Amino acid sequence: MHEPASNRQESVPAPRHEGMAGSFSRVSPAAAADVPLTWTSWREALRVVGHRPHLKRTTAIAVSVGCILFGINQLDVVLRGQATAAVWAKGALTFLVPFCVSNIGVLVGTRRKSGNVETNVLEGS
Repeated sequence: MHEPASNRQESVPAPRHEGMAGSFSRVSPAAAADVPLTWTSWREALRVVGHRPHLKRTTAIAVSVGCILFGINQLDVVLRGQATAAVWAKGALTFLVPFCVSNIGVLVGTRRKSGNVETNVLEGS
């Protein structure tokens, strides 16, 4: 008998070794979740930031920190009914800033070191 489609695990390509760009092996989705995402190029960085577990975490951080900051900075104006378009724009930025900062934290933590000498302002080289 064949397995139902919902019970089948499809294999997905995952990098075998950091040093072998472009080489892939077939792994199950469960095993692929254990492979840490790293990046060296901006294209790879966007993939890391867009990775569902990272995106869920950074969005949760942005919502929680954004609500606190919005309450501190803008809530009195909104409750008085004096909110203008500028206040709402500031409110949107209040949520965008922690989202960007938490994504920068993800990128700092997942950056793959290369063997090449790099001139990076953030590292002071």
